[in-house]
Amino acid sequence: MPDRGGGPTGPRIRVGRPSRRARTLLMTLGVLAALGMAFTMFAGFWTDWLWYRSVHYSSVFTTTLWTKIGLFFVFGLLMAVAVGFNIWLAHRMRPPLSAMSTEQQSLDRYRMSVAPYKTWLLLGITALVGLIAGASAASQWRTWLMWVNSVPFHQKDPQFHLDVSFYAFDLPWYRFLLGFGFATVILCVIAAALTHYLYGGLRVTSPGARATAVATGHLSVLIGVFVALKAVAYWLDRYGLAVKSSDFKATGNWTGLRYVDANAYLPAKTILFCIAVICALLFFATLWRRTWQLPVIGFGLMVLSAILIGGLYPAIVQKFQVQPNEQTKEAPYVQKNLEATRKAYGIDDTEVTEYNGTSTTEDKTKLRDDVGSTASIRIMDPNIVSPTFQQLQQMRNYYAFPTNLDVDRYSTKSGKDQDTVIGLRELNLAGIPKNNWINDHFRYTHGFGAVAAKGTEADSAGRPVFTEYNLPSKGDLGSYQQRIYYGEKTNTYSIVGGPQKEIDYSDDDEKTRTTSYRGNSGVNLASPVNRAAYAMAFNEPQILYSGAIGKGSRILYNRTPKERVEAVAPWLTIDGDAYPAVVGHRIQWIVDAYTTTNGYPYASRTTLGDTTADSLTATNNSRAVVAQQNQVNYIRNSVKATVDAYTGEVKLYQWDTKDPVLKTWMKTFPGTVKAKADISSGLMQHLRYPQDLFKVQRELLTRYHVTDAQTFLTGSEVWQVPADPTPNKSNSAVPPYYLSMKMPGQKSQAFSLSTTFTPNGRYNLSAFMSVDAEAGTGDYGKIRILKLPTSTNVDGPRQIQSQFNSEQYIAEAIRLLKGGDSEVEYGNLLTVPLDGGLLYVEPVYVRGGGLKYPLLRKVLVTYEGRTAFEDTLDEALDKVFGAKGATTPPPDTGTGNPPPGSPTVRQALDDAQKAFDAGQEALRKNDFAAYGKAQKDLEDALKLAAEAQSKADKAAGGSSGKAGGGDSGKGGDGGASSG
Repeated sequence: MPDRGGGPTGPRIRVGRPSRRARTLLMTLGVLAALGMAFTMFAGFWTDWLWYRSVHYSSVFTTTLWTKIGLFFVFGLLMAVAVGFNIWLAHRMRPPLSAMSTEQQSLDRYRMSVAPYKTWLLLGITALVGLIAGASAASQWRTWLMWVNSVPFHQKDPQFHLDVSFYAFDLPWYRFLLGFGFATVILCVIAAALTHYLYGGLRVTSPGARATAVATGHLSVLIGVFVALKAVAYWLDRYGLAVKSSDFKATGNWTGLRYVDANAYLPAKTILFCIAVICALLFFATLWRRTWQLPVIGFGLMVLSAILIGGLYPAIVQKFQVQPNEQTKEAPYVQKNLEATRKAYGIDDTEVTEYNGTSTTEDKTKLRDDVGSTASIRIMDPNIVSPTFQQLQQMRNYYAFPTNLDVDRYSTKSGKDQDTVIGLRELNLAGIPKNNWINDHFRYTHGFGAVAAKGTEADSAGRPVFTEYNLPSKGDLGSYQQRIYYGEKTNTYSIVGGPQKEIDYSDDDEKTRTTSYRGNSGVNLASPVNRAAYAMAFNEPQILYSGAIGKGSRILYNRTPKERVEAVAPWLTIDGDAYPAVVGHRIQWIVDAYTTTNGYPYASRTTLGDTTADSLTATNNSRAVVAQQNQVNYIRNSVKATVDAYTGEVKLYQWDTKDPVLKTWMKTFPGTVKAKADISSGLMQHLRYPQDLFKVQRELLTRYHVTDAQTFLTGSEVWQVPADPTPNKSNSAVPPYYLSMKMPGQKSQAFSLSTTFTPNGRYNLSAFMSVDAEAGTGDYGKIRILKLPTSTNVDGPRQIQSQFNSEQYIAEAIRLLKGGDSEVEYGNLLTVPLDGGLLYVEPVYVRGGGLKYPLLRKVLVTYEGRTAFEDTLDEALDKVFGAKGATTPPPDTGTGNPPPGSPTVRQALDDAQKAFDAGQEALRKNDFAAYGKAQKDLEDALKLAAEAQSKADKAAGGSSGKAGGGDSGKGGDGGASSG
């Protein structure tokens, strides 16, 4: 073996420092890496600042930033100083000589190795804990701002008689301070104990005393501070009972005090507070007594008391006082929960009316004219007809419509408001001829125009009756800026306004027009620093050196309406459905926003992500609510926001002028929210009651429609939101729907948002709920519930759908509509209260042949057991109500097949099949005239088959039930009804 130290047996190997060249290279790489990291951090900060400045909400950025920085440094410094001071103090109070023992000899090696680096080690430890504590504190910026700017609710809780603002704004901040204090003391105890142990102040195996007097005093004081904080925690826990969530068997999720809380936990917390104070004083007394005996006894007493008084005693009270007479004991507290929950969710003014569920008019033909005055029945389903809009009004592949269109109301030429289905022709990058960086971000930058159709009509071919159409769009909406740079599908950045021209639209002569953005939106890229920052932030180097960027170039990003509102108001919860409206010759996106808290005493909590979910959000995640806190027990639609589709300008308007949470945030960010009076009359006409708030309220009203504690505790009046009954839909909750209708007691139709309820675990109808959704009216936000009798069964949505599917002649017609490669889609099942009964209407669409987009083919209508399945709504209503000389539908024999020896029926069905096939062929050829004739032939053949079937039934002695087979339909769903 060679001698590494050198010698005659081998050469000496010199181990030394790296060469100067290597050191220079390493140093250079280190500096470059540090500069790269620094510039990356700077790029993120700088681009955020530029964006907020471009939307004129720089105060939101600076207030939030300085708050985070202040919290970071204050609490980081407090933690670092506390831990560092205790380490320094423990080191300073170390014994001058360590005991001669094996333990101390082992520790001598560590003390010697640490000695040269003591200062650096102390700085490193304190810096690390300071950074962690500071980052944790910075995340509490909302809590701090709400506490320091809090506005009173002027409502007191029923237990402690404190203003609700204490629970919503103060208590969360106090709990943070308490948690920070506990963390600080625990780290100080650990750091001090380790330091004392390292320098001999604490001993484990050495003979003699286990701790020096100074170590005993030091650690006793720290533990005393910990116990004192525990006393504060016990005191705050008393108030925390008012917002504590628990599982209550009688009601499910529960918030607030119950009998055991008020009569066991509350006094227990007070007693434990007193014990903890005494125990803390005993620990502080060790500074003079220098003994652990009394503090340890006191601490043991506190632990024992916590087990007996805080745990065992409440369990005994619950077992032997509450359970034997639960309803009587809990009723007063349930009443408080009922009142607080209804007030916190804005459902305390709900109007509940008993409703028969059956018509009071014997001659149904008299009701035919009442249908039109009761509701403007919408047969264009905005959640189905988007592909039809796409096919008929897309015009170019690089345009697209949202999956779910929106319902709004616009005035006709006669001045009457009508429900309108509307969507914007937004940019679709997947449809451009060739994808590359220039095309994706410079050439194809915007959509073009709105498309609207009547909600209550379809043409003879089942297509929407467009009131705004073509490219550029024209129609009833008048003139407006049609370019759409900001929209729901616009989720990438664009660079506009520079030397590169943008594709605008193609006219009727297929000539492509170009444009250049003239808005003041976006961030100017004239500065090399800005370009470098965005190249880094977007990981796109070409932004830095591309010649397509020049004078006037601006970068547009954060372009979806919900994203922009959330960014400028990070303290708001955003509704899942932003919708467009043409207001003042501009396209404005309207976004509903909420203020929330989970600190409203006695109000039960709800999970926004769950209560706002339905069959639409299950298939379209973009409609999900954007929640700042998912668990809430107070919500208000406090802000209406708009986003200009061309400039991206965001405006926030105060909507709920009484909401203290909004007032707190307006005090925090002055000037960001405009007054309600600033809302223009044109915008007011398009504001509506928000869907997500309505879904939260309807979920609460399944239990909290009850105002009596005894009834609430029995659970006999619990409802549920029914699952979407239409076939091929998810088993999620049925979505609410907008509809202009007149509720019983109203004098005229109002734009409303409606839903239904069924009993818990059953399918029959419990109630119908509607809210006046038309902003600017005196009844806006008024919730009305029609409560159905419990003594009789009124068919619910699933039973009605089952009746539709079980009617023989309807099932046969559906089978024919599904012939070939066609698909049948069911629209929204609409429920309309009419003369004490309930009218159900459901449009049926067919995707036929090679078109692959839905057209309205039939309308299902049922009322009081009479069912119709016709080409148009008017024909179906005529048949159901027997008006205009219409014949009633044939009864259902229950066999599902024509009787033997009935050639007329078979011939009619053969003719129907031929007519259907001819219609499909006409669709493939886009021959709508031939298609309309084939549909007429199909209708005639089906009517002939129905009449022949009826005659054959009578001749065979068949039953002659109600028109439309209503009785048989109910009988077929009897199992569901008794569910």
